[in-house]
Amino acid sequence: QVQLVESGGGLVQAGGSLRLSCAASGRTFSSYAMGWFRQAPGKEREFVAAISWRGSNTYYADSVKGRFTISRDNAKNIVYLQMNSLKPEDTAVYYCAASSGGPSNIGRAYNYWGQGTQVTVSS
Repeated sequence: QVQLVESGGGLVQAGGSLRLSCAASGRTFSSYAMGWFRQAPGKEREFVAAISWRGSNTYYADSVKGRFTISRDNAKNIVYLQMNSLKPEDTAVYYCAASSGGPSNIGRAYNYWGQGTQVTVSS
């Protein structure tokens, strides 16, 4: 069982930065691939980024590539999403998720989800 708690969301102006954190409980955190997804009002949930259990492989949606960076600290049981050059279209609730099957851009591949944190980017 893995419990995930996101933090770090908030209101930021376009062009600004935020760093999201996802704290995980459980001693097996390092065996899970981790992902970030987001859902804007009235839209489907979409993949943002994923990272392998060791952190050696990362994957990004085209819409955030070059602006967002996913990383993890297995000693602290935390996964991060550094978001730079934010745009109004990045406004959404951001969720972290854990996958026992490896990193994926598909939501149903993930076993555990956090409650989400709101990111709002003003123009």
